[in-house]
Amino acid sequence: MPREGTGPDFIEALARGLEVITAFRPRQPVMSLTDVATATGLARPTARRILLTLAELGYVRQQSGGFALTPRVLDLGVAYVRSTGLWEVARPHLERLVERTGESCSIAQLDGSDIVYVARVSVPKIVTLAVQIGTRFPALPTSLGKVLLAALPPDEAARILAEPSRSGLRPVWRPERAEWEAELREVRARGWALTDEQLARGIRSVAAPLRDGSGRVVASVNVNAHAAETSVDVLLDDYLPLLLQTAGEISVDFARLESAPHTIRPADAVATP
Repeated sequence: MPREGTGPDFIEALARGLEVITAFRPRQPVMSLTDVATATGLARPTARRILLTLAELGYVRQQSGGFALTPRVLDLGVAYVRSTGLWEVARPHLERLVERTGESCSIAQLDGSDIVYVARVSVPKIVTLAVQIGTRFPALPTSLGKVLLAALPPDEAARILAEPSRSGLRPVWRPERAEWEAELREVRARGWALTDEQLARGIRSVAAPLRDGSGRVVASVNVNAHAAETSVDVLLDDYLPLLLQTAGEISVDFARLESAPHTIRPADAVATP
């Protein structure tokens, strides 16, 4: 995260605070002051002031061995999910899709060259990679990411894929440009994407786009399966038709939500003279 903005309105202190929050990583729930300073490149006194401020606001707590995030941090991500309305619209559809397939289903959006999960209904299965809302993976080797990248102009997709992933995961499939361009052309032509153990061994999935009222792709939805339990034929012959139907239903409902009139509560109204 850059600490130097491009204009006079950039607030460096806010950027530093967010950088401290994102310094906490999986399998490292507790970090010492030195750990945080090292991970962020901040001076120890600066890191200490930020951590104590976050603690006072309820986003960090002090405990033996250092500092840890609190569940209140989830409010930051949930605020985004709620603001789009996508989760409220998609949830019943995802739940029905999970019931019909017996597999976990997720929705993701692009963030740089990664996908970030913004909605998910899971089933209790042992998989290679743990997934929850907020999890990020490199976009290209995922079915969700392929759908989102294929919806972009080729030059924009190339620019995005030139950015380094922030997922910390090294995928199985690392194609050259000519190969991934051909893959995205195929996805663009058929309207859905398949990933067969390209992100990690044992994981295969199929994904379709979610669109707003103008037809713009705003997210993607998938059915994810364990390769040892679900064949590609089952994924494509049995699950894909259900997925495409679900994607269409979510898109229709999301477009309806966007077009609905939004009322302003009296408390939110701005008084005028």
